[in-house]
Amino acid sequence: MNDIVRIPADLGPMLKRARKAAGLSITDVAAKAGRVRDVIYRLESGHDTSVASLFAVLSVLQLNIRLEPARMPTLEEVKERFGADEDE
Repeated sequence: MNDIVRIPADLGPMLKRARKAAGLSITDVAAKAGRVRDVIYRLESGHDTSVASLFAVLSVLQLNIRLEPARMPTLEEVKERFGADEDE
């Protein structure tokens, strides 16, 4: 997985895919991360939670965060996120 997260709503589906790929339920992740299930639901739906909770879940899913300078998305990235222009 090498996805770019620009907003919280981008992160949730990525975490959910990683959880499912690992064969873990929300309850499994919550227990291993030492968090309540609501935290996992909130993360997967792109809602606010603490940074500590995010890192606990990332650890369970064996994921890291890499920071890099922000840039404008390419046209291809915009098309992928929002769909192709209907005029084309």
